Amino acid sequence: MPHLDHPLTLPRWVDPEAVFLHLFAGADDVFWLDAGRHADTGWSWMGTGRLDTGSEVLQRDAAASGDAPSHAGAFRGGWVGWRSYEGRDSWLRVDAFVAFDHARRRVHVFGEDDLAERAAAAPTPAAVSAAEPRGTASARVNPERYAELIEACRERIREGDAYQLCLTTRFTVPGAHDAVAVFRRLRQASASHHAGFVRIGGATLVSASPERFLEVRGGRVHTHPIKGTRPRSIDPAHDRALAEELTTDAKEQAENVMIVDLMRNDLSRVCEPSSVGVDRLLEVETYPTVHQLVSEVSGRLVPGTTIGGLLEAAFPAGSMTGAPKQSAMQILAGLEGAERGVYSGAFGWIGDDGAADLAMVIRSVVVEQDAAWVGAGGGITWRSVAASEVAEVGIKARAPLAALGARVPPGW
Repeated sequence: MPHLDHPLTLPRWVDPEAVFLHLFAGADDVFWLDAGRHADTGWSWMGTGRLDTGSEVLQRDAAASGDAPSHAGAFRGGWVGWRSYEGRDSWLRVDAFVAFDHARRRVHVFGEDDLAERAAAAPTPAAVSAAEPRGTASARVNPERYAELIEACRERIREGDAYQLCLTTRFTVPGAHDAVAVFRRLRQASASHHAGFVRIGGATLVSASPERFLEVRGGRVHTHPIKGTRPRSIDPAHDRALAEELTTDAKEQAENVMIVDLMRNDLSRVCEPSSVGVDRLLEVETYPTVHQLVSEVSGRLVPGTTIGGLLEAAFPAGSMTGAPKQSAMQILAGLEGAERGVYSGAFGWIGDDGAADLAMVIRSVVVEQDAAWVGAGGGITWRSVAASEVAEVGIKARAPLAALGARVPPGW
C-alpha cells in the first residue's frame, strides 16, 4: 500500500505528462486526473489500482470528510473511477499514486521508494502524433431526427410533463484507438481543470470535462451545474461578444436557473435545513473551444451522510437530466431509445476520509476494444430553436471526435 502518512516529495518539478507516459501509460488499471496542460493552480493525480466492487467506497462518511487539503493534497488514498448514467459503478482501489501541486510546483509520491526515483527520472516525451484520419463519425440519429426529438421534448414541456429536458445522442468511430494518444491530443486542444484518463477493466474514459459535479470537503458539498454554451472565436472582439451574448440570453439563463433550483432540491435531501445556498449564479467560464454559463450550489451535509447517500440524492446530475428529474429521465429514456453508459455519469476520486471530487462525464471519449464513442447533447426548453440546439451538439462533439481523427457528420 502507499505510504499515506509520509509521502516522498521530489526535489524538483516534473511534468505530469512525462511521468504518466514513463510510469503508468501501459498499465491495465490506471488513472490520471488532470488539472490541465498549463495549470498554475489545483492538483493532478495519477497512479494504479485494483478493481473494486464499490460497496466500501459508498459507505464512506461524507459528512465527516476532511477540511482543508494537507501540504500533499486533498486526496490521500481511496478510490478512483466512475459511475455511469444508469448508476453502474466502476472503481479502482488505489495502490500507488503521484500528486502534483501546480500552484507550488511540488510533486509528492505515495508508494515505494523506487516509484519516486522513477518519477523523478521521467524523460521529456516526444510530441503526440496527429490522429490517423478516420473520416466521418457515425451518428446514433441524424440531425433531422434529432430536430424531431427536440420538438417532441417541447411538446412534453408544453403539456406540463417537464420544464427542461437534456436530450443527448452518440457519435461512434469504429476500429482500434490508442487511448493514451487520444487523451494527449484532447488535452492539447481542449484543456480543462477536471480532465481525466481512467482505464478500468478494458474500457477507458478520456475526458476534458469542464463541469465539477460534486466536491465534498469539511462536511460540505458543492455542485457546479453548467447550462449554456457558446463557441469561441479567433477574433477577440467577436469572442467577447459571444460571451456577452451568453450572459444575456433569456433561454440560457432560464435553463441554468432551473438546474440550480433542481440541485438545491437534491442537496436539501441530505443537507442541514437552511444550509443550502447559491454561491455563484450565471457566471461565464471560458475554455479553449467554448464559453459556458456556470453556477454553484452548496450545503452542509447531515451527520452520518455517506457517499452512497449523497449519490442517491443527487445522481444523475440535473444538468444532464432536466427538471423535474424523475419525469425528465423517464421521458428521455423513451425518446433516446438507448442507454447513455458512462456519458452523463460522473468520474473522479473518493477519499478514505469521505472527501470527494467528481466531475461530469461530458466532452469525453469512451475507448473500447473495437470502437470509440462520444456523447453530446443539450438542454431543451420551450424557447429552444431546433437549428441552434443541433448546432450546439456539433460544437460539443467536435473536439473529442477530432482527437480520434474523425469529423462530425454533416448537418451537425
